[in-house]
Amino acid sequence: MSTKKNTIAVLMVLVLGMALAACNGALPAQTAAPGQQTAIAGNPGGVTVIGQGTAYGQPDQATVIVGVDTFASTGEEATTQNQATLDRVMAALDAAGIATEDIQTTNYSLYAEQIYGDNGPEGIAGYRVSNQVNVKIRDISRVGDVLAAVTEAGANAIYGVNFSVADPAALEAEARAAAMDDARKRADSLAELGGVSLGDIVVISEVVGQPVMPLGMGGGFAMEQAASAPGISPGQLSYQVQVQVTYGIGG
Repeated sequence: MSTKKNTIAVLMVLVLGMALAACNGALPAQTAAPGQQTAIAGNPGGVTVIGQGTAYGQPDQATVIVGVDTFASTGEEATTQNQATLDRVMAALDAAGIATEDIQTTNYSLYAEQIYGDNGPEGIAGYRVSNQVNVKIRDISRVGDVLAAVTEAGANAIYGVNFSVADPAALEAEARAAAMDDARKRADSLAELGGVSLGDIVVISEVVGQPVMPLGMGGGFAMEQAASAPGISPGQLSYQVQVQVTYGIGG
């Protein structure tokens, strides 16, 4: 009986030893020199910064909303007059070399204008028709001439003269490179302050900003008194890119 108990005890010790060995084998051995940081699984740490870069360029195209606003005593008369004027405006755009695909209707409205007295509405004064088209001008040097041509043809309102770059890829690349350089400088500064060294890049994410419009542009103005090509200043556009970069912490 004593021999049987001793045998069972030996077997239990062997099983316990095998279990401990299996647990030790599942955990990778980590050694670190004095003063060296050791990454913990699931929490590697790092230095995360946001870098910003900006690139500047000259716009090479413009968009503008050309409007024809007509008022008449009846809706039919207002519609007919408005369409006749718009046809002349479209002919002027064609003569100026604006392609059909670069002209798009953005607004059309027809409504009755009420007469108001002391007691409220007293009847209809007439009907107003507004027709607006968005025009893309690919030759920026001709913006003033195009506006003068549509005004002479009968357009009586101009809205939202906006400038842009047809292919912003080069400016975005320049801004991106500047953002990465800025991120590295920020990370270097933080690492030095924290007494650590930077490792490899772990994560990068990018945010591309919309181009900034030149100051003073983008409003609307009446063209009824424009007798010649208006002076247009395209100014300069800027493209901004932000990058969020995480660097590992080296030894």
